Amino acid sequence: MAERIRPEVAVLVGRRIRALRSAAGQSVAGLAERSEVSRRMLTQIELGQANPSLGTVDRIAAALGTTFAALVGMIGAPSPDALKVWSTPHGSWAYLLKASETSHVSVELWKWHIAGDDSYRVTPTPGAPDTMVHVSHGVLRVRSAATALLAKEDESAAIPGGAPYAFEADSEAVDFLSVVMITREDG
Repeated sequence: MAERIRPEVAVLVGRRIRALRSAAGQSVAGLAERSEVSRRMLTQIELGQANPSLGTVDRIAAALGTTFAALVGMIGAPSPDALKVWSTPHGSWAYLLKASETSHVSVELWKWHIAGDDSYRVTPTPGAPDTMVHVSHGVLRVRSAATALLAKEDESAAIPGGAPYAFEADSEAVDFLSVVMITREDG
């Protein structure tokens, strides 16, 4: 299943990226090089014509000295109680509930519902700390190239940071929370 953010979130993110890039006096080419995102893709994101993955937005945000959570307005006051970032036609979804950051780390609290055969691939930032999950309903399978981890209802688990993995339901559906920490380079 596609790991793209919802179209209305993509438009919001694109506008904010363009505003921050312009305010910093950066060219599209310069930001593209720093973020390792093609100029074409970056231009399409800024114009709201592309729907990037969270990993792509995280790379652009880091190159701008910010985070995804800050781009979507979850940092500072007032911030929304939650933002629906991802969903599928099959009923799966992810909400960014809250976020906080210091000069050293950004911490995000996510609420997930994954149904049926849907999955969500995660490509964490190299050197990222472990992601913590807690399952409230069903069974969560976290699959990576090396292994598959299962977390059952009322169980918590740590997902090793730095390596790609996928969230999947190992039951009809799974509901869980995740805490993601992103190390900030500007700290």
